[in-house]
Amino acid sequence: MNYDNKKIAGLLFFVGAVQYVLGIVISEAVYSGYSVGQQMVSDLGDWNLAGNHAAIWNTSVILLGLFVIAGAYYIQRGFRKRLFTSLLVVNGVGWIGIGVFALNISSSLHNIFGLVGTFVFGWASVIVSYKFQKSPLSYLSVIFGAVMLVAGILLESGFYLGLGLGGMQRLAIYSFLFWMLGFGAYLIGESSNTALTSKA
Repeated sequence: MNYDNKKIAGLLFFVGAVQYVLGIVISEAVYSGYSVGQQMVSDLGDWNLAGNHAAIWNTSVILLGLFVIAGAYYIQRGFRKRLFTSLLVVNGVGWIGIGVFALNISSSLHNIFGLVGTFVFGWASVIVSYKFQKSPLSYLSVIFGAVMLVAGILLESGFYLGLGLGGMQRLAIYSFLFWMLGFGAYLIGESSNTALTSKA
């Protein structure tokens, strides 16, 4: 794989995940009375509930989608694996969709983008990525993907295991974000190792 493509893809994934985590933290902090356990993450972007502060979360989640799509572009340039790239692109579109169509704007479109785009193509992307990583990170990717899948099923079934609606949703979302951070760092690290080896 081309050194520049790998490093850029990794950087995009890493930065995308970090800015979204910060977006969630800031949004939760400024949303008076927000319940992490009982409210959905998407409530942070509901203009009726969060007021003007909804712009913080909506902007952050749209940026996450753009970072995922941009990263997928460089992944395709390097790996030439259309399945993995396609999964990432649809996932990125899903993130953008839930930011553009906030809950109060169109709950149906918001839920479609969230379920199909971010959840279905999210856990699939994470699991498929194991082919492009060495152990033990490849095993962790499978675990993160499995956690996303199980958490999503439990969420849709109404079984929150004492975590609440918001807690179970976060279990799925943060599994994806942790994967982005790990995979992004891995790609950057592999690029650095390749560069050092080529100079030796």
